[in-house]
Amino acid sequence: MPNPNRRQFARRLVLAGLGGAACASYGLGLARGAESSAASAEAAPSIPKEEPFLLTPKPPAEPRINGPKVAGVRPGHEFIFRIPCTGERPMQFAADNLPKSIALDPIQGILRGPAPQQRGEYVVTLRAANRRGKTSRNLKIVVGDMLALTPPMGWNDWYCWYDKITEQLMRQAADAMVKSGMADFGYQYVNIDDCWMVKPGDPDPMIGGEPRDAQGRILPNKRFPDIKGMVDYIHSLGLRAGLYTSPGPLTCARFEGSYKHEEQDARQFAEWGFDFLKYDWCSYQQVAGGSDLESLQLPYKRMSNILQKLDRDFVFNLCQYGRGDVWKWGAEVGGHCWRTTGDVGLEKDARLPGFYSVGMKNAEHWEYARPGAWNDPDYILIGIVGPTRSKDRTPRPTPLTPHEQYSYMAMWSLMAAPLFFSGDMNRLDEFTLNVLCNAEVIEVNQDPLGKQARIVRKTDDDFVLAKPLEDGSLAVGLFNLAETARQMTVSWNELGLSGRQRVRDLWRQKDLDAAADQFSAKVNRHGVAMVRLWRAP
Repeated sequence: MPNPNRRQFARRLVLAGLGGAACASYGLGLARGAESSAASAEAAPSIPKEEPFLLTPKPPAEPRINGPKVAGVRPGHEFIFRIPCTGERPMQFAADNLPKSIALDPIQGILRGPAPQQRGEYVVTLRAANRRGKTSRNLKIVVGDMLALTPPMGWNDWYCWYDKITEQLMRQAADAMVKSGMADFGYQYVNIDDCWMVKPGDPDPMIGGEPRDAQGRILPNKRFPDIKGMVDYIHSLGLRAGLYTSPGPLTCARFEGSYKHEEQDARQFAEWGFDFLKYDWCSYQQVAGGSDLESLQLPYKRMSNILQKLDRDFVFNLCQYGRGDVWKWGAEVGGHCWRTTGDVGLEKDARLPGFYSVGMKNAEHWEYARPGAWNDPDYILIGIVGPTRSKDRTPRPTPLTPHEQYSYMAMWSLMAAPLFFSGDMNRLDEFTLNVLCNAEVIEVNQDPLGKQARIVRKTDDDFVLAKPLEDGSLAVGLFNLAETARQMTVSWNELGLSGRQRVRDLWRQKDLDAAADQFSAKVNRHGVAMVRLWRAP
């Protein structure tokens, strides 16, 4: 196929988070360096057109319980869990051995109530039935100090709405999470990013004004007239709510931060009922006092100590872009997940879309991930998203090809990364849901063993990951980085296996022929073969 014209190619680079400099020469006003940018664009490979295609079969009509098999909660704290279950509705839910303090809505399948005061493991048998059949599965509720025993899953508004986020859009996203079926696969968190607070000095009356009241309490801007009511609404759907702030005086978008108000703000967040806090370094650099490890850790230690004293559980996300090798100490300062790189939406790459380089950097830290402590490579940018590297951030279709989108989801799942979609929840199409909602791919991400995939092979054309799972099986991803479809092979010797292995194609949810000493498959340009291997009888 012929190369796209210069303007189309540059626009694709912007939307994919690649080379802002390449766009200046085409009048997009994002960077300088026209001559080198034009040369780069001319040298780039052509981008073949791919029509969306559906790999994931539709879920059966009979019930199937999905999502995490284990959940953590602190003693006496509120437990909210919507049973992720596909199948024809109406459906009836039941739970055996459920702690008495936690109630079950048998129609909606929502568990909610204070956790037991006594620490320990409570194995609950969840049941679901409809006119097509019935099913059951155990959920282990671990009452103790650990949260996020599997990577958190949900939605974050940033890469769609940026500084235009409103309470209404958050409520709509919560509705869409349920109505689209995403909640039936384990997506649970509905998170506001930056720009919910007041922006000091801004002339727009909707977002400007006094950032705090007379007692110093932080105020939402006027786009959030009832933030507690919004959180209550999200909880009523059996979902959880998250929000964002910075330890600095201002957030990245120059809205009010939590500097010198850390405890007051944390108590306010708990009073509103939030369940997740993203803590973004941003302007803290101005007041950090140094770049040594102690200075890098200080604001996160401080906020973690505050959160642990509250009567509400917060999953704590350290957003500081990998400074000081955070993967080595993030858990020690109370984090449950931590960004290992810069923003995926800003990532440049000369040959591949930006998520590949972010994912490969994140994959290097596989040894540090474990239950309650996850490497975070940022959000999943597919569907309808707003480009970061453009003055016009109007949400539009992702420039990623269908194969690249399947690869994106596969890579994040194998890396046991938090799975946060950040596209437009009001414009979810069948293809995007097909990528986001494959129960067997998500099962790899949510596996209770909590291992991140190790890098088996990395070359200019190959990237192979392998993730051990609780039942003794191995999930493997073969990523074709080349510009053409090609045969890819991984040997049992590379994977540390021996003997015949049963093979299952996870995207197609289909058993393949057993293999004796290697797995081989034709993989499309920038595509992935994702399989699960068990020792054959």
